[in-house]
Amino acid sequence: MTHTKAARLIPAGLLALSAVPVLAGAVRVAELTGGAAITADSARFHAGPVPVMLHIAGVTVYSVLGAFQFAPGFRRRRPAWHRAAGRLLVPCGLLAALTGVWMTLFSDLPAGHTGLLTAFRLAAGSAMAVCLALGLAAILRRDVARHRAWMIRAYALGMGAGTQAVLFSAWYAATGGDAHTVARALLHGLGWGINLTVAEWAIRGRSRRAARQPIGGADQPSGGARSSAADS
Repeated sequence: MTHTKAARLIPAGLLALSAVPVLAGAVRVAELTGGAAITADSARFHAGPVPVMLHIAGVTVYSVLGAFQFAPGFRRRRPAWHRAAGRLLVPCGLLAALTGVWMTLFSDLPAGHTGLLTAFRLAAGSAMAVCLALGLAAILRRDVARHRAWMIRAYALGMGAGTQAVLFSAWYAATGGDAHTVARALLHGLGWGINLTVAEWAIRGRSRRAARQPIGGADQPSGGARSSAADS
């Protein structure tokens, strides 16, 4: 498969992965607004529905719209759309990250969701917010390469739920039961770790291609120094 064909498949794959948090969020919204019975697992969401709803809204927009930012041909053909989407993605990503941190700190978490898992969630949410801030700061300096790198890392962290769902499905298929406390935490951490590893591989691959490309070549980033402050 050529690099161009592979690049076209990336947004489709990301959209498929984003279906997990989007559908889970839709189910949660239906529970909160439809008078569903309160269970031990859902009680914390009913006790503080505002950050939950904000988190779901942020994650939904960020994961779906963000997937199209990884379509290089689309970015080149519609740079104005890319910049406009970036202006929406940054606040939505920050909303998703910070509400996630808020819920981890202030929700009454059920048994099995504290300890190591809490540490992983706080680390991932905080790192995602930092990556978005650094990506925004980079584009304000017209540093497109660093901007893209930080935004790729932020999106990888934001898509952790999709990868974690795949890992939990594999765990259930292999063991026939739910993951215990430590395994649950490690599977969550592994999901973020896998995404960050793929992100770093993609960033370094882009850097190697850029280093081989002659100045003014076809792979020069679209928009260049003219990219807007919220280009992502």
